[in-house]
Amino acid sequence: MMTDSAFIQPPPIARAKKNDSLMRRQRFYGWLMGSPAFLGLILFIFVPFVMAIVLSFTDQRLLSPNPTEGVGLRNYDRLLAVSWLKQDAQRDEQNKLVLDIKGEPQFERLRTVLRQDPSYKGYSELSTVTFSDSRVVVLAKDPLFIKSFINTIKFAFLVIPLQCGAALLLALLVNMGLKGTNFFRTAYFAPVVTSMVVVSIVWTFLYHKDIGLVNEFLHSVSFGLIDKINWLGDPAWSMPAIVIMSAWQGAGYQMLIFLAGLQNISEDLYEAASLDGANSWQKFVNVTLPGLRNTTIFVIMSTTIAAFGLFTQVDVMTSGGPADSTTTVMYHAVRKGFREQDIGYGATISVVYFLVILAIALGQKYYFDKREK
Repeated sequence: MMTDSAFIQPPPIARAKKNDSLMRRQRFYGWLMGSPAFLGLILFIFVPFVMAIVLSFTDQRLLSPNPTEGVGLRNYDRLLAVSWLKQDAQRDEQNKLVLDIKGEPQFERLRTVLRQDPSYKGYSELSTVTFSDSRVVVLAKDPLFIKSFINTIKFAFLVIPLQCGAALLLALLVNMGLKGTNFFRTAYFAPVVTSMVVVSIVWTFLYHKDIGLVNEFLHSVSFGLIDKINWLGDPAWSMPAIVIMSAWQGAGYQMLIFLAGLQNISEDLYEAASLDGANSWQKFVNVTLPGLRNTTIFVIMSTTIAAFGLFTQVDVMTSGGPADSTTTVMYHAVRKGFREQDIGYGATISVVYFLVILAIALGQKYYFDKREK
């Protein structure tokens, strides 16, 4: 026979201590299981970034017999310094404009002007705007960094809508449940798991001006109206060529994310829309897109960060050319830091670029959070 003591519950203090002990053990095991990942983040992200900040204030070189010295903000001044000057066209003794061979106003050599003024020491031409009898020259101590940053922004603005749009289209097709869905899902995702170096080499052959399949295809479908395009040798086409290849290579990853989002949308919403007489386009606009809102935000932000890290395609396909039309900030940093062995300046580029990407990511988050409210 059971006594009354069997039904006596432990006092609240004992239960609280037991729950507190359980929570401590859970936290301990949580930190223990996450410790490899935390250690990797510290060793491969936090420590290198701190080292980059320290090196950015030095003149450290990769191989140099001279000891490393602190240079203060000299690397940042070299990277970010921008100025301008105005030049008037040259005139003869009769105050008439002096024209060159092309019949355009002639100006004094910019190099001569810069050497005459000590305040322009270290500056080079970035861009020039010419008016009728004068011109404004924008100067920078590292004009290639400014060009690289503009090229990176251009790449991001082109590849983000193209890649995300293609990924959403592929996800919609796969989600329709047609025959061969598994095959096409594998085919679309295959470029993602393929080495970017291999993909870049293959597309270099595809873009070949004389024997590339891309030009042959365009020449055939246009019945000879489209002439052969120098995809990687023409500054007007080199960046679009890299954009197309990058969007094709990365769309498969975003496709899987969109596909997961599509499968989380309740079928009841589509049935309700059908009962209201909505057609396919109205279902897509009023049901599918709102249901994919959070997924779309994640895809856009992740694609943006990946776009600003463009390096491999440029390194393999164009080496930054032609005429620096495909040079990106990451390529510029690697070239300065390792190929030219200027570690201090390469670290400076990395630090500034990290802050720029962080600001862009936070700006996107703020914009999407504000729209959600």
